[in-house]
Order: sequence, then structure tokens, then C-alpha cells
Amino acid sequence: MSAPVLKRSEVPHLQKLRKHDFQLAFLVLLTLRAVKPASRWEKRLGPELASAITRLGLALKSVTRWALNGNEVVETVFSLDPNLVDRYASRFDGRVLDKSPETIRAKGSFFGYPACCVDAFLRAPYAANDLARDDQAILFHWACAGCSETPALLERYVVLHNLLKRL
Repeated sequence: MSAPVLKRSEVPHLQKLRKHDFQLAFLVLLTLRAVKPASRWEKRLGPELASAITRLGLALKSVTRWALNGNEVVETVFSLDPNLVDRYASRFDGRVLDKSPETIRAKGSFFGYPACCVDAFLRAPYAANDLARDDQAILFHWACAGCSETPALLERYVVLHNLLKRL
């Protein structure tokens, strides 16, 4: 895998996001480099951060969900594909949070989780896997034991994670 390079125009926006929250900047970079088809930040973003994301070329939408206790939960979803953001909003905006298998599979598809990992998570959430703790920590899904897809995905995550740490 060749070393990734940031465009000069991307640097100030990624730095602004990184200064606010490293995980947010990492999700944005993973999505910007199409490692993830879409990403979700489980908080409302102010206009300055939302602008930084859209200036990088990502479509962005806020989605309001409801916890079982009636509390509002705002998710910010972004992707290179505006249709994907719209599909996510159509599927989840205004709906109650749930952990049904249908919902977990849908989110796995939106966010680029390997199907085998989603299925394993549904059977036994957070079951032991073969990953080093530090490797599992930078993923946004729980890898299944012996996964054939996660190692290649993890390689891309690590490269971009290291790039962002140096920014």
C-alpha cells in the first residue's frame, strides 16, 4: 500500500476537526478516502465543524433519533455519496433507537462493516477475536474471530490513523 498523501486543501479542515476531536477527524478521513462508505458522529455538530466536513467534499446530514426514555439523540451522518446520506436519513430520522438485527445489519451496510462481523456480533456481541487490543480499538466495528476481511481493512485504518496523528 502506497503512503497516503493529503491534499494541501484538505489539511486545514482535517486539522480543525482533529483539534476538536481526533475520532471525528479519523471518521472523516476514513470516509473521505472511501474506506468507509458513510460514517456517523453520534453528536450534533456546530456550523464550523459541519462546514469543515462539507468543504472536504462530503455530504452531511443531521438525523434525529429518540431514546426509549424519550431523550433526543442527534447523529451527524456523512459520506462522499449524498444518496447514501439521504438513504440513512430516510431509514432512521425521527425513529426510536433500537438494536434489532435488522437495524444492526442496516447500519453495518451503511458504515462498511464486514457482513461476517455483523453476523458474529448479532450472535455474541464483543466475543473474543484475534486482534491486538490496539488494533481493535481503532476500528469502528467489532471484528469477528478469524475474520478474512478485517485484516485488509485494518491495514488501511492504521495507515490513515498514523497519517492523522502526524498532522
